[in-house]
Amino acid sequence: MKTLAAQVITQEDLLKHWQGHRALTRRLIEIFPEKDFFEFSIGGMRPFAKLVDELLAIAVPGLRGIVTKQTEAFSEGGEKLIFKAQYLEKWDEATEEINKYWEQLSIEDFSETFNLFGQYEFPIIQNILYFIDNEVHHRGQAYVYLRALNIEPPFFWER
Repeated sequence: MKTLAAQVITQEDLLKHWQGHRALTRRLIEIFPEKDFFEFSIGGMRPFAKLVDELLAIAVPGLRGIVTKQTEAFSEGGEKLIFKAQYLEKWDEATEEINKYWEQLSIEDFSETFNLFGQYEFPIIQNILYFIDNEVHHRGQAYVYLRALNIEPPFFWER
């Protein structure tokens, strides 16, 4: 039996919040110099392209698994993207796919548990918040990289 928890934010507003974060991350990808997008790092952290590989490997595959109720193993970097423009194209495609899968969720689904990538058994709402939190975390790394490159990043609240 599905249960409905008290609601603080609507399903539509949560998607808007997530897509706002995605739009800001896309802006960071755009302003990164091509070479630095693939090569620049600090303190042993991965270059931003590798971080974006991870974000692309989580959002749509994770949401697709939630909607179809099929656990997929986590798989990162299957496609060998070599230009920043390819990343932007994949990012835009993922944005549309997120919207498509989101429409298939009901409010009751959010309280159900799901074994994300066969590794994390949590309520679906927690999985989705993880998608957002992980992106914010990696975008923070990109902000540090841009500042180290003397490039002013957009304000974090401009979503």
